Formats: sequence, structure tokens, C-alpha cells
Amino acid sequence: MKVILPVAGKGTRLRPHTHTKAKSLVSVAGKTVLEHIIGRLQSIDIEEYIFIIDENGQQIADFMAQKFPELKCSYYVQKERLGPAHAVALAAPSVLTGDDLLVVFNDTIFVTDLSAIPNLCSNADGLIYSKEVKDYQRFGVNVLEGDTIVDMVEKPDTPISRLAQVGLYYLKDGAGFIGAIEATIAAGETVKGEYYLPSVFMRMIGAGHKFKAPEIDAWLDCGKPETLLETNRYLLKGRHHVHGEVQDSILLEPVHVGEGAVVRNSIIGPNVSIAAGSVIENSVISDSIINTDNIVSHLILDHSLLGDSVNLIGSPRRMNIGDHSHIVMDQ
Repeated sequence: MKVILPVAGKGTRLRPHTHTKAKSLVSVAGKTVLEHIIGRLQSIDIEEYIFIIDENGQQIADFMAQKFPELKCSYYVQKERLGPAHAVALAAPSVLTGDDLLVVFNDTIFVTDLSAIPNLCSNADGLIYSKEVKDYQRFGVNVLEGDTIVDMVEKPDTPISRLAQVGLYYLKDGAGFIGAIEATIAAGETVKGEYYLPSVFMRMIGAGHKFKAPEIDAWLDCGKPETLLETNRYLLKGRHHVHGEVQDSILLEPVHVGEGAVVRNSIIGPNVSIAAGSVIENSVISDSIINTDNIVSHLILDHSLLGDSVNLIGSPRRMNIGDHSHIVMDQ
């Protein structure tokens, strides 16, 4: 099996954190989003990792060479922003006859058993992984007849289906799938000037291909700050890892303190991840992500997201307050 990972895109919803790094290299629960995704692919035999990158994709290549030097990786640059189907089609030179494909988009971390693919797809041509959602109006959804997809509707007004597509796809015939994308592009089937995969799948369904929509266990969005913090809470649940140095501090589980991080005279947690090289002192931090090489001193932080190499210094206050006072102090 080969896997296609489209990681191009500016990650505008995560700015300012994506001004200087690819969105898949943003950290959550002690690892980058890309590390979480690659880790979840280790349960299956992947022959080649095919990355679709933008002009800043050297960051991805350098990261993979450092963290996963044993993996075979290929890189193709998407020079024009023509949509996700167009991005996937750029992998064509690496997709040979007989290859099966897994396509993984990088805004989400998935929780599912990929080793079940052979059984799930025994009598189908592919799998379009899904998750039942309440706010179906925000997503493209799969419409089923039995266990087979018969239609796809983008952002439906009525609950024709609540099975949202999560950006994880498996194709038995990878070369045939790429051919269907190329046919869709040749036919000019765009939405607001971009090519999307539902048009490709509907073309294939019309030609007699059969797709199923297995539901994943969890769909963890990493596309914007508030959902990144939600994902941090989910991934830290039941995990309390202290690899750094903690002095005269209280840790309220779960907390992740990365190797080389230092925490002094502070109260940390719950749901806080602190990356390597950061120093936290005389502070109270909850429900936050602190990335690498930060200095945080004399502060109270909640629901916060700090990038790399941030110096955030507050100051202690001296007070003389009488009885029955009511004081509200803004940060």
C-alpha cells in the first residue's frame, strides 16, 4: 500500500502559528500533528509515503528525514491552488498499476483500526471513512443504501445523512482512482474553481464502483486554535507523561512535560502539554499548549496556545486590601 498525504495549504485558520511553519507541524499533546498521523499508520504495511507540498514543503521533508529516516518518502509540489482532488492527482508518477492507496488529509487526527481494511473492503472498491455528526450542514456527507454509498451531498440543508466525510480514503485500485481524478479535471468539474474528491467518487460510482463508509472511532480536528485545544484534551486523556524537570510544583493530571522542559514553582494542568526546551516558572497554566523553547514567568494562562520561542513575562503584584473588597483583575 502507498499513502498520499496532501500537506500543502497555508493553514489560515491557525494563524499566526502557521506564518512560520506548515500546519501539519503544529504541535498537540507533545507531538506534531504529522507525527500523530504517521504513528497511526504504523499498524499497516506502507511501501511509500507520498507528500503533496507547497513552496515551503522543505520543512516537511526535513522533518520526515529527521524523525522517520527509515521511511520511503516522495514529494510533489502543488504550485496552483486548484483543490484537494488536484493535489492528489499530482501523486500520479508514484502510483503504479496494482497499487492500493490510502489518502490522508492533515487537518484531522483519526482514531480507527486501519488493519481492518482488508475485511471492510472485501466486497467493495474502496472506503470513504466517515463520522456521524450533529452539525451535518457544515460537511460533505455520504448517503447510504444498505452499507453502500449511493450519493454524496455537500453541506445539506436537511438531514439526508449525518455521516460526514473525514478526509480519510482507501482505494483498492490506486491507478484507476488517479485516472478518475484526471478525467474529472479534464471535464472541468469544479466547485468555485477547485476540484474536489466527491465529484471523482460520484463519477466512479456512476461507472459501477462500490464504496463503503466505515465510521471511525474519533475525528480530531486540528484546523483552528479552539479545536486544537479540544484535540489536546482528548489525546492527553489517560496519559500523564513527565520527561522534563519539575521543581516545587503541582501537576494536575493529565499533563505532558517534554524532555528538556523545566517547570518551577508552578501549578500546571489539567490538560497542558509543554514541549522540549520550555521553562515555566511561578505560573498557573491550565488547558493549554506550550510549544518549544518558551519562557513563561509570573502568569496565569488558560485556554492558551503558544508557538515556538515565545518569551511571556508577567509580574507579581503587591496588595493591601481591606475587608469586604471585590476586585476583578484583567490579565
